Parts: sequence; structure tokens; C-alpha cells
Amino acid sequence: MCEARIQNEAPDFTASAVMPDGTISDLNLKDYRGKYVVLFFYPLDFTFVCPTELIALDSKIEEFKKRNTEVIAVSVDSQYSHYTWRNVPRSKGGVGQLRYPLVSDLDKSIARNYGVLLEKQGIALRGLFIMDKEGILRHITINDLPLGRNMDEILRVIDAIQFNEKYGEVCPANWKNGEEGMKPDQSGLEAYANKRFGREVA
Repeated sequence: MCEARIQNEAPDFTASAVMPDGTISDLNLKDYRGKYVVLFFYPLDFTFVCPTELIALDSKIEEFKKRNTEVIAVSVDSQYSHYTWRNVPRSKGGVGQLRYPLVSDLDKSIARNYGVLLEKQGIALRGLFIMDKEGILRHITINDLPLGRNMDEILRVIDAIQFNEKYGEVCPANWKNGEEGMKPDQSGLEAYANKRFGREVA
């Protein structure tokens, strides 16, 4: 049964992971309190779309750090599979020395609690969960297996969460960091609409 719900605390877990320095140790989600967290499920090691996603995620790691955000990737593979995959060159389909942890969900309990497990196949869909510094889930998206994700969109959502927390304003459609928000009331909507659509005929 899925326990992951927007505005609720993210389901906690402790699991074996390959850490950025290549060591294998237990990772506990609650240890990340005080930081924003991107929890990134992918189906399997040694597959095809997955390495493109994990490498793309790694390429943005400094942008995540700037936002006080930690990245954690999870699949149903063992920690030893993760370790081996990290040591395969990217030119050969490996992921190289990723700068964030790869968690082993061998018993599939994490994927099941987050509602991304395909029970029959025994693998996770491409689930993305963003939580705030208190461990509260603020964003959930789930892609089907063939559909890789956009890393810039993940950063945009984190920016929106942090903008809302800082200013109390909401982020309208297509909002990007550096743009104005909207006060969450009728006058705020009208002020925003006048700037964006004021010249249009009603």
C-alpha cells in the first residue's frame, strides 16, 4: 500500500547504499532532515534509459547543492550491482562515479511504500519525490518505463518550493526562478493577470 502523499511526511527507510565515495553503508532518510531531498526511483541497473537519467542528474549535482538539496537514487538492485555499475565506464553503458548515493531496495519495500512498484515485473516506475527540510512531500511525478525525466524541471520545482516558502507567494504556470510570483488571493491574481494579459480582449 502506498504511503507517500503530498503534504505528508515521506515514508522513512533505512537501506544499504553505495555512497559517493564508493563505500557501502546504511542510509537513513531521516538523517537528511534540514535539507531538501530529491528521491529518484529508476527501474534497473545495466539498462538503457536509466544511465542517461542518472548521468544527467549527476551533471546537475552542483545546482542541487546550491539549493541545499540532496539527491538519492533508488532501484531494486543489490548494493553490489550498484557498485559494479558505478565502475563501468559511461562510454560502455555504466554510470561512473556518481556524486550521490545509490540505494538498494532489494526487498522492494521502499518502492512499494512510495507507490511506484510494478508488482508483476518486480521493478520500480520512474518515480520522483521532492521533500522539504522537514521531510514533507511537496512534489510527486511518476513516469512510465520508456519516459526519461527532465533535470531542469526538477530544479525548477525546487526553486518554486523555496520561493513559496520565502515569500509566501504562489508560482503561476511556467514560472521560472527570477520571475515574479503571485499573491494567493483575488487581488494578486488580478495584478498578475493585468501584467500578463492586460492588453488582451476579455
